[in-house]
Amino acid sequence: MHGPGSSGWLLVALCAGTGVYCLLRMRSRIEEQRRTAGGEALMGFGMAAMAVPAAAMAPPRWAWAVYTAVFGAAALRALWALWAARSGLHHLHHLMGASAMVYMAAVTANGTHSGVPVLTGVLLVYFTAYVLRTGARLVPAAGAAPAGGGPPGGARAPGWGDRLELARACRLSMGMGMLAMLLTI
Repeated sequence: MHGPGSSGWLLVALCAGTGVYCLLRMRSRIEEQRRTAGGEALMGFGMAAMAVPAAAMAPPRWAWAVYTAVFGAAALRALWALWAARSGLHHLHHLMGASAMVYMAAVTANGTHSGVPVLTGVLLVYFTAYVLRTGARLVPAAGAAPAGGGPPGGARAPGWGDRLELARACRLSMGMGMLAMLLTI
């Protein structure tokens, strides 16, 4: 994290904007959206805070311990949800994301900015695959209805916070942000 100024600020803006959108998704009519939006907002804002360029604001050493504790708790919550659901790739992704944040905070707290190469490599492979998979899911299928065509049968159109493609775009941007942050370790 704490890379060059302009790219660092772009990453901060991307992650903070994603966090704001995820907070807005917590007002959704769809229970699944509400359930996942809080964790995703935490990730977005946490990534934004960790990406602030050091030249602008070097956080105190104890801040990295706070990041480690907060994202450690988020990882435990995701592990519990994964175990309770006995399935669910989304819970696994939250576990991987929170664990990556714990790892990056712990590495940064040591002041070395160089993590365990094998662990960093595994996380890079996971998030690269996630970004490619999520990006591919955003591509419209052949013969799909245009975005402006209303729902079939006169059903009520989903609100802008309930649109699955917007949630996927946010997840894609956070995955790309995670890749950018892992590359600095």
